[in-house]
Amino acid sequence: MHLTGKGIVITGSSRGLGRAFAIACAQNGAKVVLNGTNAAAVNEVEGVITNAGGEAAKVIGSVAEEEIVKSLVDTCVDRFGGIDTIVHNAGIVRDRTLMKMTAEEWDDVIAVHLRGSFLCTKYAALAMKEAGGHVVLITSGSGLAGGFGQSNYGAAKEGMMGFLRSAVLELTKFGIRVNSMWPVADTDMTQVVFDRAGAAAEKDGKPRPKPADLGFGAPDEVAQGLVWLVSDHAAHLNGQIMSCNGRRTALWAHPHEEYVKFSDTPLTVEDYIAHYEGKEPLPFGRPKLVRP
Repeated sequence: MHLTGKGIVITGSSRGLGRAFAIACAQNGAKVVLNGTNAAAVNEVEGVITNAGGEAAKVIGSVAEEEIVKSLVDTCVDRFGGIDTIVHNAGIVRDRTLMKMTAEEWDDVIAVHLRGSFLCTKYAALAMKEAGGHVVLITSGSGLAGGFGQSNYGAAKEGMMGFLRSAVLELTKFGIRVNSMWPVADTDMTQVVFDRAGAAAEKDGKPRPKPADLGFGAPDEVAQGLVWLVSDHAAHLNGQIMSCNGRRTALWAHPHEEYVKFSDTPLTVEDYIAHYEGKEPLPFGRPKLVRP
């Protein structure tokens, strides 16, 4: 029972990873505020938790709406006596290559992920500023390394990381920590990965790979990492990005400089030519998710 007595808000907790996060937190003693836009799905998760003896409340609606987010935090404070953690997990995808993407598809994704990050962090921080607390922003590989057809999603998720670093600078003095988690799980949102991999394998006459073969864990497996991250065992972390697929986990290094040159006088074009001559571009690509 690693989370006994903690009040935790989990956005987007009606299905997939969010559902697994909520149930795992409740199983570990947390009092959970659920959220989603599908009332029936949220009610189902609430039933699973309460039927097992846990405590749960709910707020139906989108985290892109300010009043919904405010209600999430207020509900946790009013029902459970305070808020220890908010996990901003809610997400949508509107995948399309950037030259075909509509402005509406761009705005919809930015609103849920990035505007939602701002609203969740703001209202949680206002409630946490006296006693401290923890904000966890759920990112993805598209934010850290890009994703074909996901310029909106990748921009939102990478934007969350810039937001995280700024929030750390502002909120640490109040005892509020801000961390991020990249969960790699087998969900409806990642099904396209398995479909593509399966089609490629069949084309080559090979068996379709299982999700675990591609580095994806089951939601309940990945949820164990989230339980650890929001527990007191991870209280030393602040401003960190943790990846987790149920079998592999890591902390991601912050961006840092390579090939540094400094001059006491202004650099000329010739100086740039000489400095970068023969230097290889830095690596760009998606990280491996399976056993090294």
